[in-house]
Amino acid sequence: MSARDPRPSGPPPSHRERTPGTANPLRRPSDRFESWFGCFLLLVLALGLPAAALGAGQSAYQSALRTVQTQSAERYEVDASVESVDDNVGATAKEQAEIRWTDDDGTVRTGTTPVKPDTREGSAVRVWVTRDGDVTGPPMTRNQALSTGWFAGGAAAAGVGAAVFVAHVGARHALDRRRYAQWDAEWERVEPLWAGRFHR
Repeated sequence: MSARDPRPSGPPPSHRERTPGTANPLRRPSDRFESWFGCFLLLVLALGLPAAALGAGQSAYQSALRTVQTQSAERYEVDASVESVDDNVGATAKEQAEIRWTDDDGTVRTGTTPVKPDTREGSAVRVWVTRDGDVTGPPMTRNQALSTGWFAGGAAAAGVGAAVFVAHVGARHALDRRRYAQWDAEWERVEPLWAGRFHR
């Protein structure tokens, strides 16, 4: 070994001789708590986020799927004839039209539905109606039910992520306030001793 080499001679110290990270004298109890709490939040994020997303998404999808089945059984399309058109809403918006159609049992029914601005009286339009003869919208589709499930799952995942973030920020803020209070108390004890050294 050369004289200019700052490293000591001999083999490097073994792993047992090295100071572990937990034995750092500058590591305060609040630092250890913050580290463990951060690990806990990561565990919650890793396990809770997918569980919440899957649970909420599956529940919303099944509920929407039941709505699809119910609406599909209660609604059907009919060919109706336009009786009159109310064009007072303006040329750029859909107009309300009075329509008439006949049910499968021969019952003649009437109702109103939005139509295109250029629709004329006597035109044929296809509308969705209920078993009670009320004009309604089309039933929910399976793709819409799937979208509802994805949206609910995404919202649940975002909620878990936001809760973990708020918990982390809140814990960090509370720990910092406690650290600042401890530093102030320690400085009140030490500062007179240091100030007295300069007055000797």
